[in-house]
Amino acid sequence: MPPLPQRCVIREVGLRDGLQSIQTVLPTEHKIEWIRAAHEAGQREIEVGSFVPARLLPQLADTAELVAYAKTLPDLFVSVLVPNLKGAERALEAQADLMLVPLSASEAHSLANLRKTPDEVVAEVARMRAARDASGAKTLIEGGIGTAFGCTLQGRVEPAEVLRCMQALLDAGADRVSLADTVGYANPAAVRELVEAARGIAGERLCCAHFHDTRGLALANVYAALEAGVTRFDATLGGIGGCPHAPGASGNASSEDLAFMLADMGIDTGIDIERLLALRARVAAWLEGETLHGTLWRAGLPKTFGAIAHHA
Repeated sequence: MPPLPQRCVIREVGLRDGLQSIQTVLPTEHKIEWIRAAHEAGQREIEVGSFVPARLLPQLADTAELVAYAKTLPDLFVSVLVPNLKGAERALEAQADLMLVPLSASEAHSLANLRKTPDEVVAEVARMRAARDASGAKTLIEGGIGTAFGCTLQGRVEPAEVLRCMQALLDAGADRVSLADTVGYANPAAVRELVEAARGIAGERLCCAHFHDTRGLALANVYAALEAGVTRFDATLGGIGGCPHAPGASGNASSEDLAFMLADMGIDTGIDIERLLALRARVAAWLEGETLHGTLWRAGLPKTFGAIAHHA
């Protein structure tokens, strides 16, 4: 196997993927505090929300305000999720650095989640690319391929279909692509195999992997993706989140557990883990009554954990 990367990026998606799937509607001032504290802890890529109709996801109605705030922080790369052209137009207007367009490789999940087939999503990405180019904006477009390892609605998702969707997204004008295990069906062997095949298509444009800890395999899957050359991972503080349209999709990879694992392996994330744990405690207090995940906060840092984590 090639050597592991020396540096990785943890993209914090708790403000979107985490908050969209819980009942509590977090006040905007708390979200701003979260973004500020995450930045102070060394996180440099944050997905702050989603441009979807507020009636569908009231939890994310303040996304434009959060983008505006996040853009004031130095060296922070600000991303948002957009399901369609209207959302993309709002992302361009807000001057987000990146818009993530979700495409589900499972047709059943795609229809349930976006009311579109995968190929209709690809056509929408082409329209987004045209709108982006016409506006002169520098916002990047990332096609995020969900249910890449299986689906609770449809069952098996063929790797060939995932790779077909990936090629179609790139052909439609996506700047980069990513793979997501939306329902926690992946295992390390499947991850290594699919990532290697995907890199054969997308090369360095395969930019990120997104794993759920539904069956306790998120960090094992991260390690397999690392071995196959991925250096950016989505995670949520406290492991909150999941997809509202994917039954049983509980819990993302926990940001603090992932940051600890990488740092303990000598891989630089730029994150101050003690600060991140302090932020987790604040977020847990705001989300009282909601289920949070992760284990580092309970066990604490081991005595053998050295200064390696404090790069921030």
